Amino acid sequence: MRRPNGLAREAVRFKPASFAGTFLALLMSALIVSACGILLETSLRASVPPQRYARAPVVAAADQYEYVVTGSGEDREKEAVPLPDTARVDAGLAAKAAKAPGAATAVPDFTFPVRVADDGAGPGARGLPVPGGVITAHGWGSQTFTGTELTTGSAPREGEVVLDAGTARAAKAAVGDTVVLRTAAGQQDFRVAGVAEAGAADTARDTGDARAIAWFADAQAPTLAGHPGKADAIVVLAKHGTDAGDLAGSVKKALTGSGAQVHTGDDRGAVEEPGLGHAKLTLFGIGGSFGGIAAIVAVFTAAGTVALSVGQRARAFALLRAVGATPRQIRRAVASEALLVAPLAGIAGCLPGIGLAHWWFGQLQDRGAIPQAVDLHVSGLPLLAAVGVGLLTALGAGWAAGRRPAKIKPGQALSEASVERLRPGLIRTVLGVGALVSGAVLTGVSARSAGGDAAGAALGVVMCFMLAVGLLGPLVARLCASLFGLPLRGAGPAAELAAANSRANARRLASAITPIVLAMAFASTLVFMHTSETHAADKQRRAGITADHVVTDPAGLPVDAAAHASRAPGVEAAVGLLNTQVLVPVGSGEFKSLQGAATQGVTGSGAELAKVQDLDVREGSLDHLGKGRIAIDKTLANSADAGVGDRLPLYLPDGTEARPEIVAVYGRGLGLATVTMDRASLSGHVTSGFDSTLLVRGGSEQSLTALGEVTDASGYATERNLDAKLGAWMNNTMAAVLGGFAAVAAVNTLVMTVLDRRRELGTLRLVGSTRRQVLTMLRWEGLLVSAVGVVLGSAIAAATLIPMMSGTTGEAPYVPPLVYGSFVAAAGGLALLAVTLPARAALRRWS
Repeated sequence: MRRPNGLAREAVRFKPASFAGTFLALLMSALIVSACGILLETSLRASVPPQRYARAPVVAAADQYEYVVTGSGEDREKEAVPLPDTARVDAGLAAKAAKAPGAATAVPDFTFPVRVADDGAGPGARGLPVPGGVITAHGWGSQTFTGTELTTGSAPREGEVVLDAGTARAAKAAVGDTVVLRTAAGQQDFRVAGVAEAGAADTARDTGDARAIAWFADAQAPTLAGHPGKADAIVVLAKHGTDAGDLAGSVKKALTGSGAQVHTGDDRGAVEEPGLGHAKLTLFGIGGSFGGIAAIVAVFTAAGTVALSVGQRARAFALLRAVGATPRQIRRAVASEALLVAPLAGIAGCLPGIGLAHWWFGQLQDRGAIPQAVDLHVSGLPLLAAVGVGLLTALGAGWAAGRRPAKIKPGQALSEASVERLRPGLIRTVLGVGALVSGAVLTGVSARSAGGDAAGAALGVVMCFMLAVGLLGPLVARLCASLFGLPLRGAGPAAELAAANSRANARRLASAITPIVLAMAFASTLVFMHTSETHAADKQRRAGITADHVVTDPAGLPVDAAAHASRAPGVEAAVGLLNTQVLVPVGSGEFKSLQGAATQGVTGSGAELAKVQDLDVREGSLDHLGKGRIAIDKTLANSADAGVGDRLPLYLPDGTEARPEIVAVYGRGLGLATVTMDRASLSGHVTSGFDSTLLVRGGSEQSLTALGEVTDASGYATERNLDAKLGAWMNNTMAAVLGGFAAVAAVNTLVMTVLDRRRELGTLRLVGSTRRQVLTMLRWEGLLVSAVGVVLGSAIAAATLIPMMSGTTGEAPYVPPLVYGSFVAAAGGLALLAVTLPARAALRRWS
């Protein structure tokens, strides 16, 4: 790399404020890019070391993804979508795997929840004092690879159970005693066959207090789990001296055609940690989707700051041209400045970027979005990319800003340096108008779309309008200065001078406005998108739940809870709900995707459901709800292009394909459930066979307390809103990252512009203006900048949110006044501080 020339070194030396602003902008850009890059890399490389299967060299399990294939030939793409629940394999595959060469034995593994009986153990039965009322159950065969050992008694047979030593000790249970447990197959009595000390593999993922564990006979475990004939995985143990790779090959051959995948090494951890796939998707959404937007915004803002820095030295470049500097020397000076500042800023920005990535990742783990066993991957690749992006941004923006002063004649350069050009370049104007038109077109597309299509189009709206503001900034600034300056004409000489300054220096005004527009547009879009969805969902939920009582239990309700409640005095209807999710294919061609749809499985008939829940049926009738017949929300109906009488292809929680008939379309899916089907259709396809909620009409609260926590519809709606905290936190965090970055950029730009005007401010003082008058003028300019930025940013957010919310919720966006007011106050306050503080410092020499 060439040594930077003297022009660049002297420019940095004698214009430190300008280069400090450029350094800060490039530093912030590197911070954002490196943090998102680290999260993106983690999403691609994340893995979980095996713990339960640590002693098992080979594990066979079902594929936990469904795939969407688009295109063909070289354009063929295959997108993996994690299943909502665990897909299982045929338990009989254990016998085939055991016959594979090198296999010592093969064991079907089962893990499922079991509840203790809440209403007493009954005559002759022993009560189990288990915190939370949930026991983690396994098949006894797993003791061959988990290290669990009997301390007393024998292995369980059908109708028997082995308890872990801690649970047995707390319950004072001994071999031969009877315990009552509730499983997916119903409530049953089990004889205690033995007591065991849980092995390290059975307790490896415990956090805090140890879990209660029970083991059942392998022959009975699938039925008790609610998945007859199915196992979570097949664990294959090797004969002495057999290589894991060789064993995996022979097992794969033995299970050919079964659909089971064979795992070794760290891949085994993904089998025992079903949340890994969703964690990768979350990290990819932050690091990839949001990271892409953040990187564009960061580059866009940094480029504007670099261009401002070069533009502020237009007079210096003109003088250099007048004394004989060649265009090549000017261009080389600008490039050398970038090479001086950008790498250092990039390296400095990577350090807080790593810190931001660690903090963000840790917060996601604390909120349960990422398994604790997943580690953050930090390598040199995203850091190098962050430095490289900053360098290319500085070079590109500097070249674009310095192109004209380098190529025009010296006399013309001096003339343009004295008086601001009124019109932007032709190419810039054409591109800006194109972005404006594209934004308007996408606004129309978003208004005509629904669900995810509306959200996708809305993202294009905000990006196009932001690009238009950046490219057409001087024209927009001059127009806004003229309009917003009208009220200032009657506010005194200082205000009138501020309006005149803004009109005459539109480019300078545009540089200050653009970051505020960025901050306002993105923060408003991200925050108010969530508040709108939450508000609409809460409204639908409160209107849709017509039951008098809502019964819930974190451990799940008993299988017979609905039948038990229906026998209570005064109860008119009792309907159990199992909440889960299904995957529905939507779109076509290149836009084909799998959409996750919140689903409720109903215990009871459609007529009974209508007594406790008002889904706002628009077409069809819930009376026909049953096996092979479902009801869906209108938004999903639009996205899938399906209606009453059509068969909707979908994937049940464990990936099983189904094509039920649509018998009703309703309007309150956002607050209640996108898909409604009968409970029996979900049996065997979910990990927990216990209902999530019980809706009861009539009766008294006291008669239902034995089933779980009882509340009314309003209390239940409030609790459900708390479940959306993770989504709210993620949206607010992304808004804070983008908005904070743009706010820093806005302050940085305003400080740069004020410090560049020291000669102008000094002239005002020399012609008789008081210090107070100058500061008042600058405050009016700051208020004008913030007002224009807030109005334009709000307009872009409105153009984005109105059509998107119309497609997803059918309502106007919900904007909490206090939140919006805080955004406006922050924009105004930052603008005032950014112009006042440096102005006070600049005016000291004229005091």
